[in-house]
Amino acid sequence: MSDDLASYWYARMLFERGLAVIYLVAFIVVVNQFVPLLGERGLLPVPRFVQSVPFRLSPSLFYIRATDAVFRAAGWLGILLSLVAVSGLAQRRSGLAAAAVWALLWVLYLSFVNVGQTFYGFGWESLLLEAGFFTIFAGATTTAPSTVLNWIYRWTLFRLMFGAGLIKLRGDPCWRDLTCLDYYFETQPIPNPLSWYFHGLPRSVLHGGVAFNHLVEVIVPFGYFLPQPFAGIAGLITIVFQLTLIVSGHLSWLNWLPLVLAFTTLDTRFLSWLPVSIPALHPIPAPQRFILYAAGAVAALLSIPPTLNMLSPNQAMNMSFNPLHIVNTYGAFGSITRERYEIAIEGTTDETVTDRTMWVEYPFKGKPGDPARRPAQLAPYHLRLDWLMWFAAMGDAPEQPWFAGLLLKLLEGDRDVVGLLADNPFPDRPPRWVRARLYRYRFTTPAQREATGRWWNREAVAEYFPAVRLPQR
Repeated sequence: MSDDLASYWYARMLFERGLAVIYLVAFIVVVNQFVPLLGERGLLPVPRFVQSVPFRLSPSLFYIRATDAVFRAAGWLGILLSLVAVSGLAQRRSGLAAAAVWALLWVLYLSFVNVGQTFYGFGWESLLLEAGFFTIFAGATTTAPSTVLNWIYRWTLFRLMFGAGLIKLRGDPCWRDLTCLDYYFETQPIPNPLSWYFHGLPRSVLHGGVAFNHLVEVIVPFGYFLPQPFAGIAGLITIVFQLTLIVSGHLSWLNWLPLVLAFTTLDTRFLSWLPVSIPALHPIPAPQRFILYAAGAVAALLSIPPTLNMLSPNQAMNMSFNPLHIVNTYGAFGSITRERYEIAIEGTTDETVTDRTMWVEYPFKGKPGDPARRPAQLAPYHLRLDWLMWFAAMGDAPEQPWFAGLLLKLLEGDRDVVGLLADNPFPDRPPRWVRARLYRYRFTTPAQREATGRWWNREAVAEYFPAVRLPQR
């Protein structure tokens, strides 16, 4: 039986370009955020991590050397390699050149994820690594696409979508009574400018949206394995669903990766309109064919734990069963928060804190702060600190090993850490004191927004972290 799948050449091209763009975004995030979060003097320093965690449990190039200069160099190398992959230059040159580029991208990003601790503890990191690993074996532009690899991609997409559907049906009751979207757009990690409008949709529309979610995540994924055109139709439904999620909130590249994976369900009949000509294709070379079969066997073997987890009543979300993140289990939003809480970090230049102290709030790039500020739209760019602030608001400060360090960096006026924020309200000198307060946020009603211009209403709930200052010398 031939492994060649010539009718999926367009699908492979779109998938590879899309995957390369996501890698590019991921490495831009590395260059902009890794050093202040995880560098030598970061909130959770990597040098301390590699001293306490064995290499075999979390393999990374940074066990060789963990310095800020190395982190920055690796990040910029990742950007360069991503641009090469986006251009298709390596793929056009040879299968070996393409494999080298994809392999380096995977090794570099694996190295960041495996030392990234809680700042890299998101399911889409593992999904990017899984898709990136198998793409190492995709071959050259002039080689016919592989049936084995195409099925691996579809199996990955199936586990992602079906796992997400099952975790919802087993999780929060609001998924079963169809009310989760009554809360989701307001309480999701980082709303975007359209989230306010989605939240205001009629309840019947929102409840219908939950039912559609179940259809797309629980029923449609089985269509990925059907003959054409049914597989392509299932893929198109998935693409439309992911686009809806993309325009309704800021979820990093959580929705972009399944959209890119869904391209692999589309054969030439769906994509022949593209203004690109298919080159003369050669059969898959024998050595590559052997490696692809081996990769398929590895994928099948490593799929056993994720499949058992998916079928278990105690299903866990977003787990990697091996330190290489090759085949993982996925799922998102098994529970939906009913109320939104936000942490506001404030500072003052007063020498002594009194009842008359004027506190100034630090603005973040993505998470809600000033109720009058329009929500940001930055996805697929990932604001790691903003996301962790959303999680931190659900618990207490001592549960967040990085939070006290963040306040310390603000007191010191650390330029790299302050650069993670939207603005520095203390440009001349750092504040003498900082504190954190917890607020409850709610979207304004249309009447309130028309009258005030605010996107949010907020009310103070509690002190999150008491006022602190640097020790006096």
